[in-house]
Amino acid sequence: AILVNHALTGWSDVPGWWPSMVGPGLPFDTDKYFVVCPNVIGGCQGSTGPSSIAPDGKRWGSRFPAVTIRDMVAAEVKFSDALGIKKFKLSVGPSLGGMRSLEWAVQLPERVEAICTIGSSAVATGDQIGTHSIQIRAIKSDQYFNGGDYYEQERGPIEGMGIARRIAHLTYRTESEMDVRFGRQMQGDETGRYAVESYLDHQANKLAKRFDANTYISLTSAMASHDVGRDRGGVVAALESIKIPAVVVSIDTDRLFPSRLQVEIAELVPKAQPLITISSDFGHDGFLVESESVGAAIGQALSII
Repeated sequence: AILVNHALTGWSDVPGWWPSMVGPGLPFDTDKYFVVCPNVIGGCQGSTGPSSIAPDGKRWGSRFPAVTIRDMVAAEVKFSDALGIKKFKLSVGPSLGGMRSLEWAVQLPERVEAICTIGSSAVATGDQIGTHSIQIRAIKSDQYFNGGDYYEQERGPIEGMGIARRIAHLTYRTESEMDVRFGRQMQGDETGRYAVESYLDHQANKLAKRFDANTYISLTSAMASHDVGRDRGGVVAALESIKIPAVVVSIDTDRLFPSRLQVEIAELVPKAQPLITISSDFGHDGFLVESESVGAAIGQALSII
């Protein structure tokens, strides 16, 4: 079995968010492997999250507890137990998913043969925490947020989450792509918007149709709290304690998870393979776009086991 850990706004349908990766003859070859991708705890697309119904019959909303990467992994372990999966061949994930894969390696080496992290890190950086905090503030500042208890209202904090998504999307892509693709071009409609504004509006509206603002806060906060070294003697000690092989993938233009964060993992994990660097024009989102290169890295991870 292979455990796929989805990123922030991903969900259990891997082909839905990671096209060309799962199926017969594809990197996650379903003729060879049983591939599972549980919805993350705190989410809004299957697992219990703020929009779920609490025991009292009302939505959790503002009462939903804070969750960490370790809580998410604890839920994945219970999920694996329920399916009767004693050991995964590989735990793999990009971004938030890579954080969880790393946690599996530190905490549960007997339950996974190897891990593969893509565009991820051992600890959240000050830059990431700063960006995350602005996105959360945008949602909480929305006049319809109502302290997180907006489910019975006609309108929720759509505008606030849209601003958060626009900020996030810029960190997922690159300065050069935005300039080459849009530059100072106008959209050419009655709104008078720049083309890049229209593009960001589209990204915001697309997410609003399928995602909950409280979940966005919950998962973003979990990413900001990420520190594989917490209560383990620090990041270096935690990474050096990993006993299983690791394949670490970096995207050369990633400005949200710069390469130095993957270099740290590759250099400190004793059985880590040499760092794989994928060249992409698309920054952090390269893990979604560069299917061929990412697939080759996954193939390499599966071949070392």
